[in-house]
Amino acid sequence: MDARLARVWAAVDPQRLRRTLLEMIDIYSPSGKEEDIQLYLEERLARSGLPVRRQVVEEERYNLVATMGAEAPGLYLVGHVDTVAAWDIEEYAAVEKGGVVRGLGSADMKGGCAAMVEAWLALATLPAEQRPALGLALVVGEEENGDGSLRFLAESRPEWVVIGEPTALRPAFSHFGYMEVALITRGRRIHSSLPELGHNAIESMLRVLLQLARSPLFEQEPSQLVYSIREMSSSRAGFVVPDRCEAWIDLHLSPAVRPGDIRRELEAVFDRARDSIKGLDLEASFDFEAGGYRLENENRLAVLLAELYPRLQLPLEFMPFRSHSDGNLFYQAGSRPLILGPGSLETAHTAEEQTTLAEVEAAARIYAALALG
Repeated sequence: MDARLARVWAAVDPQRLRRTLLEMIDIYSPSGKEEDIQLYLEERLARSGLPVRRQVVEEERYNLVATMGAEAPGLYLVGHVDTVAAWDIEEYAAVEKGGVVRGLGSADMKGGCAAMVEAWLALATLPAEQRPALGLALVVGEEENGDGSLRFLAESRPEWVVIGEPTALRPAFSHFGYMEVALITRGRRIHSSLPELGHNAIESMLRVLLQLARSPLFEQEPSQLVYSIREMSSSRAGFVVPDRCEAWIDLHLSPAVRPGDIRRELEAVFDRARDSIKGLDLEASFDFEAGGYRLENENRLAVLLAELYPRLQLPLEFMPFRSHSDGNLFYQAGSRPLILGPGSLETAHTAEEQTTLAEVEAAARIYAALALG
């Protein structure tokens, strides 16, 4: 093992890492309210003796950016500090049992961020002349519109970024694309005892969604196109036929599928629905779309991982990242993203969200080794 790597791995402190992770989870930081956790992480990073700066996104919201080494970093560790809103504001905090840590953001992605902070602190113990050219960006807003990463990309375009989204430590050099579709149906409100005199917006929405589900577009394998109705709500005013219904649809597209092609097919489905569903008043908007990407698996970081994983007694399995992340934004800006972090997508955004201390510690060692490589 390289002498620098051995020294850095010896400097990784599992107890400090555990404390960082638990304290991060205990700080509630939904998108838009990240200041408390950034204040905590700013103080944590200051212990490295290296400067960390605030990169303002908007009032009381900022990224934390730090660099080490004599040259401009060609690699950045990137993590988002925000989470989705708590499923239960009384029970979002960290709970540890048998090396398993549960709590809001434990997988997505406070586990990855804690590992990056620990890797940073361990690398900072090297003499200044031995430190790698490395950057660290802890960003806000990923769970909403990615405004933290967009702000970072306005100043920096590193060649490589490692993003600590939950992959159960399986490296992802390819990434699904993502589309968000908003649907609104409108009807005519009338007392619920006289539905024949009104027009039910919920019934219209259900008919549209049934036509959408039966479309040949969704006969593909899930590996090509993943379709999920995320939310549906309607106007509520007592015992009346609802005159408005809204639905939000998530579409995850394999790297080979282009969002523009899917948008055109969806628009055709909606046009057919307008022709076939009596009295349909439908509005469809495509609120967000980002194409996927596929990097070759035979690249510099992949070679390093092939050497590294046997040392950590980890199986090396490359996989595409099926969710949305800031990786799409970095790729579009010209960076080459590797998605790699502790925890798994299966529990993210649920009341069962969890990761393990062993995975978080392994992630810290992987991040440090990639930086040195």
